Amino acid sequence: MGNKRLTRSKSDCKIAGVCAGLAQYFGLDTTLVRLVYALLTLFTAFCGVVVYIIMWLVVPQDN
Repeated sequence: MGNKRLTRSKSDCKIAGVCAGLAQYFGLDTTLVRLVYALLTLFTAFCGVVVYIIMWLVVPQDN
């Protein structure tokens, strides 16, 4: 079993690849992760935008 690392996706990105990277890490569908992220952002007074920007800065991009 290899080491899994959370990375931003270069191949399946819409803005910065954060949601696609999370989907790859957890083995989920990218569209599902994006939908859940959008709903959580709407229902938490757009706190998800701040989290997304932080992850964009902190999580490395895949090779």
